[in-house]
Amino acid sequence: MNSLGSIRRVFAPWNDPAAKPYIVFERVTKTFGGFTAVNDLSLVIYEREFFALLGASGCGKTTLLRMLAGFEEPTSGRILLDGQDMRGIPPYRRPANMMFQSYALFPHMTVEQNIAFGLRQEGLPKPEIEARVADMLKLVKLGQFARRKPHQLSGGQRQRVALARSVAKRPKVLLLDEPLGALDRKLREETQFELMDLQQELGLTFVIVTHDQEEAMTMADRIAVMDKGKVMQVATPAEIYEAPASRFIADFVGSVNMFEGTVERSDEDGASIAGNDGFSIRTSNTGGAARGSSVAFAIRPEKIRVSSKPPEQTAFNAVAGEIYDIAYLGDMTVYHVKLPSGQVVKASALNAARITNDPLTWQDRAWISFDPDAGIVLTS
Repeated sequence: MNSLGSIRRVFAPWNDPAAKPYIVFERVTKTFGGFTAVNDLSLVIYEREFFALLGASGCGKTTLLRMLAGFEEPTSGRILLDGQDMRGIPPYRRPANMMFQSYALFPHMTVEQNIAFGLRQEGLPKPEIEARVADMLKLVKLGQFARRKPHQLSGGQRQRVALARSVAKRPKVLLLDEPLGALDRKLREETQFELMDLQQELGLTFVIVTHDQEEAMTMADRIAVMDKGKVMQVATPAEIYEAPASRFIADFVGSVNMFEGTVERSDEDGASIAGNDGFSIRTSNTGGAARGSSVAFAIRPEKIRVSSKPPEQTAFNAVAGEIYDIAYLGDMTVYHVKLPSGQVVKASALNAARITNDPLTWQDRAWISFDPDAGIVLTS
């Protein structure tokens, strides 16, 4: 079976025509005065999905989350949760709980008191509260810290307390607004996998807002990339990365090289593109581009080979340049190769061996080359 990238889990209700969406944004618009934060947006999310809203600051992702939580009302359009229209329903009556970036823990309360707070507000019996708190402490592995206060915990521990408090009320949907933003890089990476495991263990629907591409691609089943209040593409992480729908998506998610050119041939076997950089490109996909149209050929750095010697085939998908810069990152080396046209191409090579047989350094002449199926044709 062929697939774009690795498959994290066999879970794809969006590919089942009979599957019923759990959360529906139906032509939702939200304005603040003269500013449109969310613009005629439609989107569906499925039960038990880990869904990410990804975009730069000001793209509307947090506003969308706040409308789902009930802190904002749509100016127009509808939001449905499990078939119920959410308009007019206050946050505390919605089957969704929101976890904020700041965690918003009560400093004067212990860990177990923080977790129990929402349950006490709902008036649950004391034995049930105690049982749920114990379950949550076990779930987030904080049993030994139950009597500590927030200032006595690390950032990662505070994050888990906030998560336990959000989950203790057993919401159908957990909303996370930049939940890992306050953590250092190593702890953030560890917590990402903890969140994924927790989500699958609980069987809840998670909707996370983030501007961190790596975070979204690590955790989410699907990602909605947003810009200026609109959804630009909704797909799995592998599809977003390997088959972006536009130049914007390709450029926003990960690192990419764009070769502009004109289609000379386009048929079922692929396309030939006369690149503006003075070399010919052959690709196994056409992107629906017609002959004579102007397109971009997008290719990721890891799909490009760099060598001091010309490849066997130089008539297409190969061009010589000069090493402009090098970054040694340990696990990989990133080369910046300046082409005769002046364009700088980024290529990355995995350091699978400790010693290289083809050492390259600044100002060396170098060839870049790639396979016909390594990139994608973009028409927009």
